Amino acid sequence: MIWCVPDNGIRRLVLFAYAERQMNRFMGVKKYKVVFKPDDVAVDVEDGDNLLELARKAGVALTASCGGDGVCGTCKVLIEKGETESLPGMQLDPGEVAMGLRLACQCLVRGDLVVIVPETSRMATGGGRRALATAEELMAVTGWTHAPPISKVYLELVPPTLEDNSSDLTRLERELAKHNIDDYRVELGFLRKLPHVVREGGWKVTITVLREPSGSRLTRIEPGDTRNRLFGLAFDIGTTGVRGELLDLNEGKVLSRGVEYNGQRIYGDDVISRIAYSGKPDGMAKLQQAVVATMNRIIAEMTQRAQVPAGDLSYLTVAANTTMIQLFLGIDPKYLRLAPYVPSAGVLPMFPVRALGIDVPEHVYGYTIPSVASYVGGDIVSGLVGTGIYQRQETVLYIDIGTNGETVVGNADWMVSASCSAGPAFEGGGISCGMLATEGAIEGFHYDPKIKQPTLTTIGGAKPRGICGAGLIDIVSGLLTAGIINQKGKFQSESDPRVRSGVEGLEYLLTPAGETDINKDIVITEIDIENLIRAKAAMYAGYQTLLKSVGLTFQDLDKVIIAGTFGSHLDIEEAITIGLMPDIDRNKFFFIGNGSLLGARLSSFSSELIEAGRRVARMVTNIELSENGDFMSHYIASMFLPHTDSSLFPEASRRLMELSKGGIH
Repeated sequence: MIWCVPDNGIRRLVLFAYAERQMNRFMGVKKYKVVFKPDDVAVDVEDGDNLLELARKAGVALTASCGGDGVCGTCKVLIEKGETESLPGMQLDPGEVAMGLRLACQCLVRGDLVVIVPETSRMATGGGRRALATAEELMAVTGWTHAPPISKVYLELVPPTLEDNSSDLTRLERELAKHNIDDYRVELGFLRKLPHVVREGGWKVTITVLREPSGSRLTRIEPGDTRNRLFGLAFDIGTTGVRGELLDLNEGKVLSRGVEYNGQRIYGDDVISRIAYSGKPDGMAKLQQAVVATMNRIIAEMTQRAQVPAGDLSYLTVAANTTMIQLFLGIDPKYLRLAPYVPSAGVLPMFPVRALGIDVPEHVYGYTIPSVASYVGGDIVSGLVGTGIYQRQETVLYIDIGTNGETVVGNADWMVSASCSAGPAFEGGGISCGMLATEGAIEGFHYDPKIKQPTLTTIGGAKPRGICGAGLIDIVSGLLTAGIINQKGKFQSESDPRVRSGVEGLEYLLTPAGETDINKDIVITEIDIENLIRAKAAMYAGYQTLLKSVGLTFQDLDKVIIAGTFGSHLDIEEAITIGLMPDIDRNKFFFIGNGSLLGARLSSFSSELIEAGRRVARMVTNIELSENGDFMSHYIASMFLPHTDSSLFPEASRRLMELSKGGIH
């Protein structure tokens, strides 16, 4: 049995190794029954099933704020009766374990169970924070077949004799034809290995076949039968952060995950500054090498954790905005920022990954999700594919919140997109104490006006280390409703004893140094708040401009899908309070977390979804906000909390008015 153990408790523990699954199929798997209380939902399960996954499938409203990574502690359940097994590294106190508490995401079924889901572990169902898993189940692409673009074929060749001394390649071709593989390309590197491998394997070999639009390519030959070892990588290259997944392509499973800040950040926080830097001497090479180095660290970490040798990797899928893709591939991006804003290519060919400097074998080929335009890239197309919007008749607003704010409105018949530069605030960048949404990041803020003290919550329940994007929104909303800042985002200096003068002006003390994990004060400054207001104003103005361009309003929408890694930690009420999200029916909002990585993963599992990505990229019409006069007007009007036009935020404005009358302001 192979376990994927989390690194420092921040990675998701995953599932069984392929070998154990195969063994279970032949030997028979034990069947059990799990009952979830107080829902009184009973499900039939197999030995070793993951408890969180079972709860999701059973429709039990179990919170998992970190998406099942084992770090947030929100999926605690009480095992009333039955036997379980906890994965290594479970983050619970011994006292809690003794009481029967378990983290559902790290708990395996080993017998009949009765599981109690405490109220504190149940997700909100009438608005507020929604769990990532529910959104993925409700808003996922349907009807696709598991058929990865790369596969392995086992062949037994007829050895040569004096009577039949045909070439090694001819013998290979004869067997491939029996598998209906007769239209393919062979690389020189493959031919160099062919004579040695067929003899090493006693004329029994495994061929790796990559399916491309123009035909098939033979990428690798191995001695013996290695069909059970087929692994791939899926990456989301964000402007601020890079996230990866190691995939078992046979099983359609994620084996491990990794995340790091994009190494390109030292050359600029946004795509415009990086495009400018790429024009400097050696600028392009430095940017390309920086993101490759980041990916190499993530690959090394994921393969080590999952105990998968890098030599067993066969395929890479990358989703990213258009600038990140061109910088990754070493394609000059300067024309992306010059009118008429044209990318080098929307659909790019598959490429040998090692040539870019990625630490993988030479047989690994890569694919990038197609782009729509200069500022609406493969990350958005990936999310549209993963959520299946192109299959739906409902009118959906898809929002990807990150350094670049991309928005798409449409359905199966039409889609229109737009993009704006929001800055890195939503991923913790450009914030004095900002950080990615990992363990120790402040994600929740509650202010008690009676004692004038805040209560903070962090991801994983650890000591605070900084503020993630969702936490920043919670804090600003809380400070606003408490009257500590005004609707322009300025501190009212006498309103609270924690407001003080700092290096950058007025600031609010969130946590003193002695209570943090970094041994220094964690604060939020007026400059931080200004950065957030600019970011949320750009996003909201983008929604308004896009909807107006197609003759719609927020009320015409059936659903609003929020993508972006910090979405699983986002409180929708707080997002509406500051004017980031429209003030509409809360039940229309759904979070899917990292839509870019979701689509990249699914495209790795299905050639059908690769083709769907190409279709989606072709059907999306893009509008340039930089050329639209309405955008700047909407942006200026949005530079207020929540907005200068209170009629756009009736519920949020009413709430602020009531608090003001109640003496909070």
